[in-house]
Amino acid sequence: MNPENNILNIAAYKFTPLADLPALREDLRAQCAAAGLKGTILIAPEGINLFLAGAPEKLEGFLARLLADARFAGMPVKQSLSAEQPFNRMLVKIKREIITMRRPDINPATAPAPRLAPATLKQWLDEGRELVLLDTRNDFEVALGTFDNALGLDITSFGDFPKAVEQLALEGKTVVSFCTGGIRCEKAAPLLIANGLTDVYQLDGGILKYFEDCGGAHWRGECFVFDKRVALGPDLTETRTTQCYACQAVLTMAEQRSPDYVCGKQCPRCKDKAAKTAAAQRGA
Repeated sequence: MNPENNILNIAAYKFTPLADLPALREDLRAQCAAAGLKGTILIAPEGINLFLAGAPEKLEGFLARLLADARFAGMPVKQSLSAEQPFNRMLVKIKREIITMRRPDINPATAPAPRLAPATLKQWLDEGRELVLLDTRNDFEVALGTFDNALGLDITSFGDFPKAVEQLALEGKTVVSFCTGGIRCEKAAPLLIANGLTDVYQLDGGILKYFEDCGGAHWRGECFVFDKRVALGPDLTETRTTQCYACQAVLTMAEQRSPDYVCGKQCPRCKDKAAKTAAAQRGA
């Protein structure tokens, strides 16, 4: 381990019925403040979704207390290390859903889809088994990296997923849905089953767990993460990909070398967009 990587990062979620959310929010806020943690925790009637970073011993202590709660017992946790704190502040929010899909009839806690272990998926891909790898993430995430021959949906948010899959012809096919950490495909797979598909799996733990267990086999590119690290490689370390401060576009190293990239001000993409807008206004 690089001695400079002294910040522990965790990502975890669990679909589990929760009540008295205001009291839970205050308890989690107090625990995180006492441990000096930063990140985001989302709680909703359907469960919890959290991304946290901090000193390893403090974060591990918080996690031990959280998992001792019967509601969160057995919650899988993905870990990585970084040299810097990837979050600016600590937020605990009450939401309608821990991942927005706007389909209240889909409840992974009571009707989950079968899970597929990363090692099993790698074996299937090694064997050339016929299947559909369905990427449930947003279009810009897919553009940065995905599995070989995966099917992307060109959506801008997960709320668009239900309508997008209605346009697909997946009957009779083996479908493996995947996302960054597992939460989106845990909702996506039951929806596919509700739509009439019979051979559907969710990649257990998502891309990050696949990286942890299988490295970069059958993967191309990087994996976007929703914090200041921006993207991770298959070795779970931060890459040199960044985001434009002005327009939030994900920028490759080639784009960062462009003369149109000014750190903190503009990038080639927002400069092009501004030029097109100006041209349209002149023509109006």
